[in-house]
Amino acid sequence: MAAIGYARVSTTDQDLALQLDALAKVGCARIFEDTASGAKAERPGLAAALSFAREGDILTVWKLDRLGRSLPHLIETVSALKARGVGFRSLTESIDTTTPGGRLVFHIFGALGQFERDLIRERTRAGLEAAAARGRQGGRKPVMTDEKLRRAHTLRAQGLTVREVAARIKVGKTALYAALAQTAPEAAVAGSP
Repeated sequence: MAAIGYARVSTTDQDLALQLDALAKVGCARIFEDTASGAKAERPGLAAALSFAREGDILTVWKLDRLGRSLPHLIETVSALKARGVGFRSLTESIDTTTPGGRLVFHIFGALGQFERDLIRERTRAGLEAAAARGRQGGRKPVMTDEKLRRAHTLRAQGLTVREVAARIKVGKTALYAALAQTAPEAAVAGSP
């Protein structure tokens, strides 16, 4: 069983010394490092630490936020470690998944993370339903208005290409193709003043 350390700072202005000292003090024989934002998915030091860890090892961090980009990411990472038989320890929060108390705390974090995701989903659904009840529809406003469509049919009848028409009425040619395919020129011209 080996203690493996992982230390991360967000910018080159920050110093890893505090984390490295704390990890060395608890006996981490090998310490992997990153200088990258916690929001970045690509962290080569973390990837190397995760692939280096073997069954029975303990991945140790100075603080929880050094490992996970978010609570769901943290839970996912620690769960993947657990599935491989690798423990996890955070020094600042005194969490150690190799102990019953540490596993309990981490399961509580997992439950809180799931609760947070469920609340967000519920609030989003309620907001969409309330907007629909007021007659509002989500999403972007359509690029093609009735006026632009009538003008497009007129310009097309004058012999302009779809690309030229799209440039004149200031819409993308893909949106124009889709709108033209849904309407017949006679209907658009009949509706014009």
